[in-house]
Amino acid sequence: MAFWMSLAEKVRKVEQEIARLKERAAAEHEPRKIAWLQCVGSREINRCDNGYCSGVCCMYAIKEAVIAKEHSKEELEAAIFFMDMRTHGKEFEQYYERARENGIRFIRSRIHSVEPCADSDDLRLAYVTDSGKMVEEDFDMVVLSVGLESPPGIQELAQRLGIELDHYNFARTTSFNPVETSRPGVFVCGVLQGPKDIPVSVMEASAAAGAAATRLAAARNTLVKKKTFPEERDVSSEKPRIGVFVCNCGVNISSVVRVPEVARYAATLPHVVYVQENLFSCSQDAQDRLVSVIKEQNLNRVVVAACSPRTHEPLFQETMRNSGLNKYLFEQANIRDQCSWVHAGDPDAATEKAKDLVRMAVSRAALIEPLPMPSVPVTPAALIVGGGIAGMVAALTLARQGFKAHIIEKKGFLGGHGRKVRTTWKGESVEEFLADLVKEVNGHPDIEVYLNSEVTASSGYVGNFRSVITSGDGAGIRELEHGVTILATGAHSLKPDEYLYGKNGRVFRWHELDEAWDQDLVKNAQCAVFIQCVGSREPQRPHCSRICCTFSVQKSIELKERNPEMDVYILYRDMRTYGEREDLYREARRRGVLFIRYDLENKPEVQETESGGLEVTVIDHVLQRPVVLKPDFVTLATAIETRDIEQLAQLFKVPVSQDSFFLEVHMKLRPVDFATDGVFVCGLAHYPKPIDESIAQAQAAAARAATILAQKSIDVDGVVAHVDQSLCRGCGKCVEVCPYGAPRLTEIGEDMRISEIQEALCKGCGACAVACPTGAAAIRHFNDREVLTMVEAALCK
Repeated sequence: MAFWMSLAEKVRKVEQEIARLKERAAAEHEPRKIAWLQCVGSREINRCDNGYCSGVCCMYAIKEAVIAKEHSKEELEAAIFFMDMRTHGKEFEQYYERARENGIRFIRSRIHSVEPCADSDDLRLAYVTDSGKMVEEDFDMVVLSVGLESPPGIQELAQRLGIELDHYNFARTTSFNPVETSRPGVFVCGVLQGPKDIPVSVMEASAAAGAAATRLAAARNTLVKKKTFPEERDVSSEKPRIGVFVCNCGVNISSVVRVPEVARYAATLPHVVYVQENLFSCSQDAQDRLVSVIKEQNLNRVVVAACSPRTHEPLFQETMRNSGLNKYLFEQANIRDQCSWVHAGDPDAATEKAKDLVRMAVSRAALIEPLPMPSVPVTPAALIVGGGIAGMVAALTLARQGFKAHIIEKKGFLGGHGRKVRTTWKGESVEEFLADLVKEVNGHPDIEVYLNSEVTASSGYVGNFRSVITSGDGAGIRELEHGVTILATGAHSLKPDEYLYGKNGRVFRWHELDEAWDQDLVKNAQCAVFIQCVGSREPQRPHCSRICCTFSVQKSIELKERNPEMDVYILYRDMRTYGEREDLYREARRRGVLFIRYDLENKPEVQETESGGLEVTVIDHVLQRPVVLKPDFVTLATAIETRDIEQLAQLFKVPVSQDSFFLEVHMKLRPVDFATDGVFVCGLAHYPKPIDESIAQAQAAAARAATILAQKSIDVDGVVAHVDQSLCRGCGKCVEVCPYGAPRLTEIGEDMRISEIQEALCKGCGACAVACPTGAAAIRHFNDREVLTMVEAALCK
């Protein structure tokens, strides 16, 4: 039985899913062996015209295989057939490695044929292994990883809008204006610009909004209608009237948890006066019904049993405000992540646990009280740390909207990593673009540039930061006030200690090849070797550096253009020319560039000959024997890594990932935001990426920052810590443990001090409440009584 893998998983029709599950249940058969076939309709010019890589399919297949194994009632064998595993996104490589460790088979082969088995409903796959052996293998389910395409009718729409499309019918953009079409003032984002995943699509959406905002700055607020909410109802004298709404989440929950049974149980709980079951509680019609029910039933507390509050609590809280209730009179029980997802093989236990979670939520809901939502004023200026391409683009995006921008660059010049790149993968001149960018930044009246400078201290909160800038140019120390901060500190190319780098002048890092491009060694070369993944995708640096494959392929083509008779070899592990970069890969092969794959266990060896030349030995995966190459020079595609960002992370109270890049609050929902409000990230400091993606991310960070700077004041969360000053003895434990710097000690007399909470900085994490030895510190909305009643409800059925 074969299924198409939809690349729009979020909008699958629920009815089809339910019918499929019922069909499986009726047949009493669950797949025991599933194959995923990659690159169906992508990287293909013989059967279709989709020569590009869709960029998302590899991760989709791995994710589906992992989830299938987790949800399978019996042992499931999962196999993914692929040509190149393109897990080039942030933390994607680590996910790939975990999948391998969990028993998912990865078979490097393009399937020859899929035929039905004569004696069963299974499917027989024929493929050729790395060793050249023809193999036939039976599976009872095959999933086709189909590619992304531009939507039907796009040519007509493009003609109407007056915008150009490329040869794949995606909107034509340049690397330096990645979200602007060929027609000024018309912007594009998401897959219409080219194949991409959710994090990049969301980031581009913000970038497009930011680019559009620069054109509309003069008209800001002239047509704005501020959203208004009904007057908040005073429920202080009312007894709890709780409504419980239990969600099926399509089949995410209902395929495991018996939702009607949970709803019936909720109706028996104290203070519950209304219960409703929803297919999707987060849908707009369900939200509208929720408002109506609150008013009709005179509810003053709401419990939603659904998915994660991390993603959906803000939506339900806004619905509470639309109904006239304080948004904090809401409680959410997570019966998806904590029940159906983790107990997929035991519906009875999952259902009972869902009841427990609902009971706990209801018991707490009866005690929660309204909270105020304080507001703070905003200083309309931005501090941008880093003067590379991303930092400068972010500054210009804000300055063009009329906001002040301060660029802090620790070196004596602007440009950062961009100064090491000659051209983009599309062939555009980076040098010319960079010169124009620096000129505009230096000449803009709303941008101040501080060279040879560093941020040495920072305090405050969203809308009201205060940072100390220390300059080495004789200007001394300055203090700047700003409403937001954008971290664009960049990254650098690793200096390897292998492959004779630094010991032989014929061995370059990738950007050093550009620097030596017009030297006789490169101009007169007859043979060149590129070695990929130098320092990347290894235990010390498990990430993929993303730009290396495209760079090597691009330079190999340029070498072939210069000398068509030249021998050029690229030694690789997986070629990751994602998106339309696949055209470069195909062009390189057409021109005669030879690609030799190697494994991490059998890395190439570079040796120096007696004459000072180079000799490269690599085990060819097709011939299964060593191949000796004698290049005139070797280029190493070295890893991109950050340097000394931990100190800056501590300064601005933002996290760093395991591979030492800044860690955003949510990869998909808030891809340029930190958990610390008012602080954003862009460029290489976030993760390795090409120039076009760095520029788009810089525009996105600026757009997100502008949502704060455009306001005179902003509301802050009411779930914050507070200190009972009658119990506080000023020990400072809360100051020591707070990761956000919210508590501060204030002198109230001789040898006496007390703790105060800066509410705009507080994230309500509770670290101070745990550390406080006297019980003076507590968290609003999570006081002892509310938490203990949940514990009692969990233990007492």
